Amino acid sequence: MKSKILVVDDEESHRLMLEAVLTAEGYEIFQADSGKKAISSVENQFVDVILMDIRMSQIGGIEALKRIKQISPGIPIIIMTAYASVSTAVDALKSGAFDYLTKPLDIEELKMLILKALRYNQLEKEDLYLKGRTDDPFDFSNIIGRSPAMQKLYEIVSLVAPTDATVLITGKSGTGKELIANAVHQNSKRKDKPFIKVNCAALPETLLESELFGHEKGAFTGATTSRPGRFQAAHTGTIFLDEISAMPTATQPKLLRVLQEGEVDPLGSSRTIKVDTRVVAATNQNPTKEIEKGHLREDLFYRLNVVNIDIPSLAERQEDIPLLTDFFLKKFAEKNQKLIKGLTPKAMDFLMRYDWPGNIRELENTIERAVILARGEMITPEEFPESLHAAEAAAGEKLMNLPAGKSLKEIEKEMILRTLKDTGGNRTRTAEILGISRRTLQLKLKEYGVN
Repeated sequence: MKSKILVVDDEESHRLMLEAVLTAEGYEIFQADSGKKAISSVENQFVDVILMDIRMSQIGGIEALKRIKQISPGIPIIIMTAYASVSTAVDALKSGAFDYLTKPLDIEELKMLILKALRYNQLEKEDLYLKGRTDDPFDFSNIIGRSPAMQKLYEIVSLVAPTDATVLITGKSGTGKELIANAVHQNSKRKDKPFIKVNCAALPETLLESELFGHEKGAFTGATTSRPGRFQAAHTGTIFLDEISAMPTATQPKLLRVLQEGEVDPLGSSRTIKVDTRVVAATNQNPTKEIEKGHLREDLFYRLNVVNIDIPSLAERQEDIPLLTDFFLKKFAEKNQKLIKGLTPKAMDFLMRYDWPGNIRELENTIERAVILARGEMITPEEFPESLHAAEAAAGEKLMNLPAGKSLKEIEKEMILRTLKDTGGNRTRTAEILGISRRTLQLKLKEYGVN
């Protein structure tokens, strides 16, 4: 796939010369004759490198550079200037320029600099992806995230995994509880032993008991042969009990005995079998409320909850949305054999604004759907499900639905605080939505008494 270069210059002859030279090098060239059009281009299409003149009418190169960096910080921008000076170069580099060239351009130098910028861009993406998978030496296979909430989670897993402690994983549906359970096992001394999974909500009471503890021939109708249970299968390894609060209350005392004594009693048998099995359990319900409802025994909860790992929702780790999106995009583009380079800035904005009640599972489904429906090489909001569009419309209506009779200062305060709440307290994202700098936001919040 050809790398795309945006040439920005108000001098048409210079744009055409660059287009001819760079097209011959195998690049796909786009043109803009002003800083304003360059900003618009970046908002609506993907480019790999930007070549931009520094002196233009309306919006100059430095101002356009700053605004483009707010939209897409990763694009390398090479500034071209006929007014070479130390101060010009410093201004450009301070504003985020990759490098600068003086006119008349040295074409060979330009070609080398473009190659350097493309390589830099690729390394940045690879570095971001690897950091997203965490720099920790522990194995966190397929767990993506570098937000503070995820760093805290990695630390807890790293501490508890090497032990034999029983673990209770809590978190909303779609947050990745099974992935964390797998990480606990893979980073334990039992990693070369069995890792057995049981969904307690998927089996009826009699069958679940048989699955967990085994049964003898004739123990119940249909038991034509003896069969060992999952605890025996997981001997010396780990058993993962998903949706533990859905376990029938009649079965819970038997699980409690396994945790206390390390013994199982197969159905229809008078013999007791010793097992050495680590237990990792998970629930998407609030354990305290499940105890109050009588769905979960309190003594079993305390046996399971030796170490609690609470997985943050996606709304609590918005910084990870671009990383997760990139991961799923590559996965489904390859699976469906489609050439897709990324998302338009507007599409990413949709993802960042949404609160993701279905968490990572919902994001994954959204990206898979978008990849399948995409007509071009960039994902746009048109490929997103109606739920995202409805949420976007509701958010816009909410921001516009401000009460009359208030001063502009009061409305400004309400808008800032409401946006801050909608982003889950993410100040960087709040500043981006409101179109102000993060420092201005900090000063405003300090004025409002918000720390």
